[in-house]
Amino acid sequence: MYRSFLFAPGNHARKVTKVFDCRADNVILDLEDAVAKAEKVATRALVVEALKRERTCGAYVRVNAFTTEFCYGDAVAVVGPGLDGIILPMVESREQIVAFDWLVGALERERGLPPGRIDIIPIVETGRGIANARAIAAAGTRVKRMAFGAGDYTLDMNMEWTPAESELEHARAEMAVASRAAGLEPPIDTVWVHINDLDGLASSAKRARQLGFQGKMCIYPPQVELVNRAFTPTEQEIAFAKRVVAAFEKAEREGSSSIQLDGYFIDYPIVYKAQRTLDAVRGIEEAT
Repeated sequence: MYRSFLFAPGNHARKVTKVFDCRADNVILDLEDAVAKAEKVATRALVVEALKRERTCGAYVRVNAFTTEFCYGDAVAVVGPGLDGIILPMVESREQIVAFDWLVGALERERGLPPGRIDIIPIVETGRGIANARAIAAAGTRVKRMAFGAGDYTLDMNMEWTPAESELEHARAEMAVASRAAGLEPPIDTVWVHINDLDGLASSAKRARQLGFQGKMCIYPPQVELVNRAFTPTEQEIAFAKRVVAAFEKAEREGSSSIQLDGYFIDYPIVYKAQRTLDAVRGIEEAT
């Protein structure tokens, strides 16, 4: 599942110890923004050791950006059997993700790992990145899903990141369209930085889901439950989906392909959406 990704600073032993027990679908041990430049190299070993812990969630590492002096060394250090995936920040071009995919593939071969085993999630978080989102998504790499980062995006674009997040609508929509056009899974949404405003987080996650995202990154353990809930169909949605599918199957047997149900016009797109909801519920039940 990819509803929630919880960050933890790779150099903070107490937080790393606890992060795997916070019920996030995935954790991200951070080598980038959460780690001071002077500590980045030493933190690699701490992260690798943490990846050996038993866990019931996915384990990712956010390495430093492709253009930095640390990216190569980060990848060399962390690629191994305990790693589920790498979060690559600040991706701005097709060439960057292709080169990084090649590097990870070479390390997999060198270390006897199955080709393509390590997931790669690029974070698109600059104006150039959003402008090139479709090329990044269609680069032909192992990437299955992308993520959006609003903090660096609004900084780069000289925007004010407001609690309403209306300024993010275009970028979010472009991420969703780029992902769909390239045949990728829906993208992962940005973090919510107002850690004491859980109602705002719920609204942000709901809006991201409405725009076609499948999950959201988190920076604070109490955010995880709300994010998981936001990206899980509600009981009402499940009940309606079941009624739509049952009613339409009955209508089809009677020779009709469009019906009305509770004031809704129901035809194939609505039915397919209902089936997708039920498939998502089954996937969550199987994973938990």
